[in-house]
Amino acid sequence: MKVSLLNYTPNPERTISLAARLCYSNDNITALEDRLRDASQEIFLNKILKSGHHSVIEHASFTFGIEGISRATSHQLVRHRIASYSQQSQRYVEFKDGLGYIIPPLINENGGLKDKFIKALESLYSLYQELIETGIPAEDARYVLPNASETRIIVTMNARELLHFFRVRCCNRAQWEIREMAKEMLILAKSKAPFVFKDAGPVCLTKKCLEGDMSCGQREEVIREFKYI
Repeated sequence: MKVSLLNYTPNPERTISLAARLCYSNDNITALEDRLRDASQEIFLNKILKSGHHSVIEHASFTFGIEGISRATSHQLVRHRIASYSQQSQRYVEFKDGLGYIIPPLINENGGLKDKFIKALESLYSLYQELIETGIPAEDARYVLPNASETRIIVTMNARELLHFFRVRCCNRAQWEIREMAKEMLILAKSKAPFVFKDAGPVCLTKKCLEGDMSCGQREEVIREFKYI
């Protein structure tokens, strides 16, 4: 898996502060920008975040390039609707030279099952290539491709949606692959907006777990893990 930060709002925390101050000030935007130039953002941002005035966080956006994930994970990712996606198409791209695949860790650790898993995938890819070679269009041949197939996707989310995404997908209850992807995205987003994302991650970092009887029961371990992200 490779996750990279392709683009982001320049000085995202200053942009958020400017938008928030505009809501509560009679000054014009130029005057507000001048006041912000030498001002610390943290105290004001802390008030905004605690007050629940989160619409202003939407003015900061982040674009990620994600490679080497499975279609099973990309299907979960695109369920987050307040985002923009561009994914490598299985309709227009012909994988004549083969297609990578993702092996789940529990299968990878079991030698016998791993061999069967790979054999099944290779059989499907072989059939796919046969269909392509006999003139079947890729949009039809792709029906045999499994969820394990590798894909690439570019995703853009604003900071408010990212905070929600991290709450859901960094949780131990999330599927292992999208959790690893979310953690990589968090590291990158936090490097550009450290105060906005200082408490980002699963709910249990700052509040009681909301999963009830389905909780992983490992809150202390999770807190230690995210302390260094």
